[in-house]
Amino acid sequence: MKKLINKIENVVKEQVEGLNLAHPELKLSLDPRYIWRDDAQGKVALLSGGGNGHEPLHAGFIGKGMLTAACPGEIFSSPTPDQMYECGHKINNDNGILFIIKNYTGDVLNFETAVEMLHADGIKVGSVLIDDDVAVKDSLYTAGRRGVAATVLVEKIVGAAAEEGYSLEQCEKLARRVNNISRSFGVALSACVVPAAGKPSFVLADDEIEFGVGIHGEPGIERRTYKDLDSLVDQMFAELIDCPPYTRELREWNRELGEWQDVEVVTEAFESDSDYIVLVNGLGGTPGSELYGAYRRLHQNCESAGYKIARNLIGNYCTSLNMEGFSITLLKADDEILRLWDAPVNTPALRWGC
Repeated sequence: MKKLINKIENVVKEQVEGLNLAHPELKLSLDPRYIWRDDAQGKVALLSGGGNGHEPLHAGFIGKGMLTAACPGEIFSSPTPDQMYECGHKINNDNGILFIIKNYTGDVLNFETAVEMLHADGIKVGSVLIDDDVAVKDSLYTAGRRGVAATVLVEKIVGAAAEEGYSLEQCEKLARRVNNISRSFGVALSACVVPAAGKPSFVLADDEIEFGVGIHGEPGIERRTYKDLDSLVDQMFAELIDCPPYTRELREWNRELGEWQDVEVVTEAFESDSDYIVLVNGLGGTPGSELYGAYRRLHQNCESAGYKIARNLIGNYCTSLNMEGFSITLLKADDEILRLWDAPVNTPALRWGC
């Protein structure tokens, strides 16, 4: 299949170079590869990353009110520990660094190694694991639920908190809370094409969808027959609000002891009459007009169920290359979260109030 690339081995390098040329306020290191900004002195630094192919996540969210830096891996492959380690040293300003990690096995292993390396150098580091995908547990790429589009919400809200002067401990606590009150669910109408493969990662019949798909094309709950948009959004909404409490052990970094500890965490219940931030997120190949069609039906579902949509975001924010499909994320919001959501943000991919 035709792709807008040159040599496969240079895809990520040339794309991040283009991002840097378009946004020269961002700084770029190619060896090892990371992107950062140097205007966040005196505040907690937020560092995230993951495999390329999910743009604008993560590098597109570097800027005032969101991330300090990001480490892009190869397509759908985790960045290496040396990328995060060198990036951590570059952005360290003695106020602490918070790593925001999507729950994929490679990301978790490599980011945890970087946390340990930076701690050994005397740098104050925290971490939060994002696991918002309610579709499946223990998938091809993960132990436990996958980390998907709620990552965008965590980066925005905690980024605003860091701008306000929250401490590392406060940012870490807030990030974990936002993750624990977020739920996402995605569907695919067609597969993405990884440049190295040159063909779709799976094949669906004309009347099929992948219900509960992951952002790398991992299978979901099942292949289902596609009827129409309203029916599909109804099914997705039911999956989001009918989730029983989810208990899992998450590894948290204990800075005092310099070790990882398993902590049992239970997701918070969703109720009607609460405020929610709603994200309708395209997976890369879905027209914006169709995403607004999905939001229309989601809005009707929320009204019928008594879910108050306090804020919304519609567009491509956590993608899967050119996959046709979308995800829905619901975040149960309180006054603090809404205040931080409304705070100014100025990044290549998200901007308001500036």
